[in-house]
Amino acid sequence: MKIGFIGCGNMACAMIGGILKNQVASREEIMASAKTEATRRKAEEAFGIVMTEDNRQVAEFADILILAVKPFYYQEVIAGIRESVRQETVVVSITPGKTLAWLENQFGRPMRLVRTMPNTPALVGEGMSCVCGGSRASQEDVEKVCRVFDGFGKTEIVTEELIDAVVGVSGSAPAYVFLFIEAMADAAVAEGMPRAQAYRFAAQAVLGSAKMVLETGKHPGQLKDMVCSPRGTTIEAVGVLEKEGFRSAVMEAVRACIRKSREC
Repeated sequence: MKIGFIGCGNMACAMIGGILKNQVASREEIMASAKTEATRRKAEEAFGIVMTEDNRQVAEFADILILAVKPFYYQEVIAGIRESVRQETVVVSITPGKTLAWLENQFGRPMRLVRTMPNTPALVGEGMSCVCGGSRASQEDVEKVCRVFDGFGKTEIVTEELIDAVVGVSGSAPAYVFLFIEAMADAAVAEGMPRAQAYRFAAQAVLGSAKMVLETGKHPGQLKDMVCSPRGTTIEAVGVLEKEGFRSAVMEAVRACIRKSREC
């Protein structure tokens, strides 16, 4: 199975790294394009894959073609490759905002389209992606894309109307989490802890807490209550977070992200 990436930015690199690490495809089965020589050289050195500046070459090569460019480049990119994409190729979008109907209209002919939304933890094999197949994508096409995306994390099939919500709660979420880790570490540093050690404590706390949600099946509120002893340190901290509007700020941030996704 040959996998092509048009665009080789942060998200594509995270996906390629995960695909190779988990042996979903070999280096010889992956080709990517990038505009600048510096980006191509960097990807070649990092992954040992074939790089090119010609998007059409990638389109002709791929069995699964992943459009890994910013939303505002999609129209230009599709216009340049639509005659080069083979009829049997599955075209995968990873961008917010561009619907399956819009994508097919840009190609100007029936296409085997799949919309997805991955996130950057793909680089360490812990990505979370949604997958939504178009009307002309077969179940086998969708399963094939899921197998690729399962190679660097987990996937769930969703309806197209939920993809913007996925962007807010998952696609963009690593940035919120990194901000949270940084803030906790900054507080520890202010109290005298070395920064590198503070990052390790904060990051491991987030990792462990997330695993508890996923593996115990308990409600996050129930797990929070388990840590909050009467008159204890944790309930004191939770009280401050509630007073400062932590929960509301997170909700508003996610909803703002979703609104922006719909506008892309």
